[in-house]
Amino acid sequence: MPHSQTSAPRDGFLKGRLARGASPWLLPTVATAALSLARSRRSKGAAIVAVPTTALAAGMLWFFRDPEREITQGRVISPADGVVQSIMPWKDGRTRVAIFMSPLNVHVNRAPLAGTVTSVEHIPGGFVPAFNKESENNERVVWHFDTELGDIEMVQIAGAVARRIVPYVPQGTKVEQGERIGLIRFGSRVDIYLPEGVEVAVEVGQATTAGVTRIDRD
Repeated sequence: MPHSQTSAPRDGFLKGRLARGASPWLLPTVATAALSLARSRRSKGAAIVAVPTTALAAGMLWFFRDPEREITQGRVISPADGVVQSIMPWKDGRTRVAIFMSPLNVHVNRAPLAGTVTSVEHIPGGFVPAFNKESENNERVVWHFDTELGDIEMVQIAGAVARRIVPYVPQGTKVEQGERIGLIRFGSRVDIYLPEGVEVAVEVGQATTAGVTRIDRD
């Protein structure tokens, strides 16, 4: 289906916006940096503090960037920026594509297909690094979408630092392909389960861009 989103030549917060749900982390950091900078001319101690706080604030602004994207046409597109960590066949015939997100990636996730959100389930768990096999038991949010391909499952998994997943849309919402649906704060992982008969177009180690990289093959 057609999309009407503004394209951006590269991922920068000046070309897009800041992620919804970033305020609890971002505002105190930026406020501290601003206060330190304001006092740095009068206080040597404040000048010393201003350097790391300003660097941290700049890092936070970069981390929580949410660039506009021109959404790719295709049946299934990547829900996350990152690198394909694994491609595994499931016992029920589906194929799981796991995408690892480093702290350098955009952490806003997007709908892999157009459809209706049939469930959004938060499951408590641990916080081991998202690249670890034991991350299967991490804090996560399980999504189900009713789409033209049937039920599509997507799982947002929190990592060692990412202890908060912020869904943007509730159950029952109709979403367009590539629409923003949630945020994972800091390093983490997103899994998508492709239905039986859908061939995977990506490979392990391949970089993905949410809303841009196509996951399936015709």
